[in-house]
Formats: sequence, C-alpha cells, structure tokens
Amino acid sequence: MIESGFSTQPAPFALDAARLELAALIERYCTADGPNPTPIGGLSLFRASSTSTPICAVYRSVLAVAAQGTKRLSLADETFQYDSRHYLITSVDLPVIGQITEASPERPYLCAVLDMDPRRIAELAGSMQLAPLPPGNGALGLGVSPLTGSVMEAFLRLVRLLDTPDDIPVLAPLREQELLYRLLTGAQGQRLRSIAATDSQGHRTARAIDWIKGNFDQPLSIDALADAVNMSKSSLHHHFKALTAMSPLQYQKQIRLQEARKMMLTEAIDAATVARRVGYESPSQFSREYSRLFGAPPLRDIARMR
Repeated sequence: MIESGFSTQPAPFALDAARLELAALIERYCTADGPNPTPIGGLSLFRASSTSTPICAVYRSVLAVAAQGTKRLSLADETFQYDSRHYLITSVDLPVIGQITEASPERPYLCAVLDMDPRRIAELAGSMQLAPLPPGNGALGLGVSPLTGSVMEAFLRLVRLLDTPDDIPVLAPLREQELLYRLLTGAQGQRLRSIAATDSQGHRTARAIDWIKGNFDQPLSIDALADAVNMSKSSLHHHFKALTAMSPLQYQKQIRLQEARKMMLTEAIDAATVARRVGYESPSQFSREYSRLFGAPPLRDIARMR
C-alpha cells in the first residue's frame, strides 16, 4: 500500500498509448523495409514486413525499442527475445545472430535504434551520485529488460523531434541525455557503467574488443593484447568471456567470417582471396568455419543471399 495515494509506476494505458505513438512515428518515417537513417544523430528506424531467416550481424553499443513485432537474438549459446514490452541494450560491439519472428504486411516489425557513446555515458554517470560498482562486476554485454514508462517516455520525446526538424540541433542532445539518465538509473544501469568507467575491468575488456574488431585480419597474440589493455592473461580471458560469451579467439573468428561474407556480397571476389584478406592462411579452414557459422560453403551461401 502506498500511503500518499499515488503510484510511482505509470498507468498501463499510458505505456500502451506510447507504444502506439512510437509505432506510428516509425511507420511515418520508414519509407521502405530495412534500416532508415534519421536527421537525429545515431537514431535509425527499422521496418520489416515479414519474418526473417537467422541473419548474422555485429551489433554496436545500442538501445533498441521495438514498438511492434518480435525479434530473437543469439549470442554464442545465449538467446534473447525482445518485443514491444521489452528493450534491448548492448554495451559493446557483439557478433550476434538475429531473427525477426513476428511481422506481417498488416503488422510489420517496427523498431527504433539509438547508438550510444560510452564517453557520454561515463560523463553523465560521473556527474550522478551513483553507488560504486561491485568489485569484479562482469555483466554480459547484452541484456533485455521490461520497458518502463520512464525509458519509453524519454525515448519517445527524442523520436518526436522528427516532426520538428528545426528543434533537433538544440533539443536532441538534451533528450538523449535524459534517456541515458533513465537507462543509468534503471535495470541496465550497471551494464552500461561497467563499460564506461575508465578504471574498470569492463572498460579494459571493451578496449580489447575494439582492438580485435579494428585488427581482425591480423594475428592475435593474447599476451600482447593483455599487455596493451593492462590486464593479466587470465583476467582478460575471464572478463572477455563474461562480456561477450566467447573467448578472444572465438570473437576474432566471428568478426572475420562476418567481414568475409560482407566482402563477397559487395565485391566480385572469390573465397580464397577473401580468406586471405580477413586473415586466414588456409582457404580450406576458412571454408569449414564459414560453413559451420552460416550453414553452407561460401559460394553457395552468397548465391543464396543474392
């Protein structure tokens, strides 16, 4: 019982109305299926009129809110699902397999995605009186939580600026800061802070992830990588596994194979050449690992994709 007579939770109808408004905004500004960029920096809208087969992609550090429909994500052996009642957070770049499981021409999958800058998160978190992170905090870099009224309202205020483009340069940074504040004080706050805090193991591990992603075609020395991010080998392996659900070498392999697929889809290039480009010394090993991830050898998979 709440003695004041007021509930701190938003009324259910208010959250439902916000979902409907967000869905209407996405439909208005999505001119076609697929990702649609917007004039608001870092904000994109996505529409899909049908379900999809599993698709491999590298998710950046993002907030994703689905106003309609359902999507399933797999990260290594972990599976997550989000819909109009849940939001998704990724705190680092992660190779995932995504599948839209609920969508139709009458009720398309509609989602708004905001790229998040760890530096802005760190600056905002530093200005807030937040409890210290628990020692050894190592949350997985992807999480799904129930969509609260405070997060939804802040996100909706940001997306509404698409209707008043002249307001975007001044108000969009303020709306984004409000949204980050709501995330930091919500269920995903620790996940975001563990990456943004510069003296944390999570931040050091995120630097290791950035190095691998930027140098995926180079040989990977765990000793050198651990030294570069000021961690021991055992600590790097432990925190890397906790954050990404895979080892550094497994992460590098996923990035290499996804980059190889992207190259073959956009360039006239054979499998042996692309294998060398992404760092494989053995074309046969590349073909085996490619088939294991994508379900078919390179040539057959690319022909199917096209």
